[in-house]
Amino acid sequence: MNRKSLLVIVMLTLASLAWAQTQGAPPQAPPAAGGPGGHDQMGMEHHGKMMEMHKQHMEAMKADVDKMKASLDQLKANVAKISDAAEKERWQANVDMWTVMVGHMEQMMKHMDAMGPGGMMGHGMMHHGDKGTPPPSPPTELKPQ
Repeated sequence: MNRKSLLVIVMLTLASLAWAQTQGAPPQAPPAAGGPGGHDQMGMEHHGKMMEMHKQHMEAMKADVDKMKASLDQLKANVAKISDAAEKERWQANVDMWTVMVGHMEQMMKHMDAMGPGGMMGHGMMHHGDKGTPPPSPPTELKPQ
């Protein structure tokens, strides 16, 4: 019974991750040859779409992490009921592994939320009217010698 539960949990987790990866933005239409300011308008529309997509991905990831936490709590409760030492040790290893995995997912979620919709790809390049120029180098501090 316990192995079946773990298998179902793993399958659901992997299925939700695979589903999230296949969900992509629809293909973008080529830029229209508009008048002045047309490029800025498209950039604002793209930014709005990216913001909405980021919000949806973050909500989906939070829901997945919440499901994983609930499943982990159920695993912990089941391990407490196991009397056979070898079997309990085996299931405790699973609990430990999933605890690390859930913690990692939470950290990734926090990092993605902090990065915003541009993520690493657009960090500093698409915002504030940079028009694709690389971000300025961070200031260097001189160390006294």
